[in-house]
Amino acid sequence: MMDWIPIVFVTFKVLVLGTGMFFAIKWHYDQGKKEKKKRAVLRAGGKVAAVFVLSLLGLGLVTFVLARMLGLDLTFP
Repeated sequence: MMDWIPIVFVTFKVLVLGTGMFFAIKWHYDQGKKEKKKRAVLRAGGKVAAVFVLSLLGLGLVTFVLARMLGLDLTFP
């Protein structure tokens, strides 16, 4: 039973964040249609997505380095 809890929670988190990101991008896209051209809105959305992914990778790297420095066991079973 305990083996499934992280899988369920991570799946739920991905679904919730993915849905929220979809609606946030859709809302900004709809707002941008009123004021800006479609191309500029997509470019801005791409930049935000790129910054998000890079910051996520950076956070993962920092977490990994910190865990190694603290001597935590990071091997897969």
